[in-house]
Amino acid sequence: MYAITGITGKVGGALARTLLANGKAVRAIVRDQAKGASWAALGCEVALAEMEDAKALSAAFVGAEAVFILPPSEFDPEPGYPEAQKVIDSVVAALKTAHPKKVLCLSTIGADAKEDNLLSQRTMLEKALNELDLPVTFLRPAWFMENALWDVGAARDTGILYSFLQPADKKFPMIATKDIGILAGELIQQDWTGKRVIELEAAQRVSPNDLAQAFEVALKRPVKVEVVNRETWEDLFRSQGMKNPTPRIRMLDGFNESWIEFKDSGRLAKKGNTSLQQVVDALVAGDNTDDRA
Repeated sequence: MYAITGITGKVGGALARTLLANGKAVRAIVRDQAKGASWAALGCEVALAEMEDAKALSAAFVGAEAVFILPPSEFDPEPGYPEAQKVIDSVVAALKTAHPKKVLCLSTIGADAKEDNLLSQRTMLEKALNELDLPVTFLRPAWFMENALWDVGAARDTGILYSFLQPADKKFPMIATKDIGILAGELIQQDWTGKRVIELEAAQRVSPNDLAQAFEVALKRPVKVEVVNRETWEDLFRSQGMKNPTPRIRMLDGFNESWIEFKDSGRLAKKGNTSLQQVVDALVAGDNTDDRA
């Protein structure tokens, strides 16, 4: 039995479908029964648990061959990331109680960054899981291509892609969520001991200019990049309702300044097969169920 959190998103869903196709038993861990109905129809066992509820999580993990941990993303965290810490404490307590045979954790590129930023929530998670007496694989994917969902409206309506990633010709490590789910399906079925880190990015790195070109093809109209001035970010994010934009700003700085990066610039990272164009085409067509980073 493979217990899967985050199964209603693209990553968790692709992982579950991979396991089901291989004849594996899957326990879908969802927040409410309605979200588990489609998975029950596919033959999954359904368990109800909030990620902050250690008792319910423990019950959902009991008897599992492996557990997939995909904690919810907090884009506007309180200082010190108390929301993430609450989930981490719950997950650790549940894993200690249930003691599954192995754990696959969806982490992120930048989990090893020294400077504090939005992705430090995954740094905290890795540190906590590293202390468990369990085999754990940390899957660290690159920037999600599906983050481009935020750009669809502006690209369609104005022909402009407003980019926080900059300069416009810089190539950034990215990956499609579909490929994360597929690799997760392979990794979780493997046998290993101790702790291991697996990095993942697409075969080709992506610049904002590349993204604009992909939108041009999908929308059949000219699209140009307009970089958003760094000095305007805080006021802009606050105007959008963010209370603590600094972690997000520092994450963007990390990508732009290359201190959020794979250790060997991705040379040894596993490579996904889904192209940027395929992802953008799907986003433009309205396939908007995603796990944005």
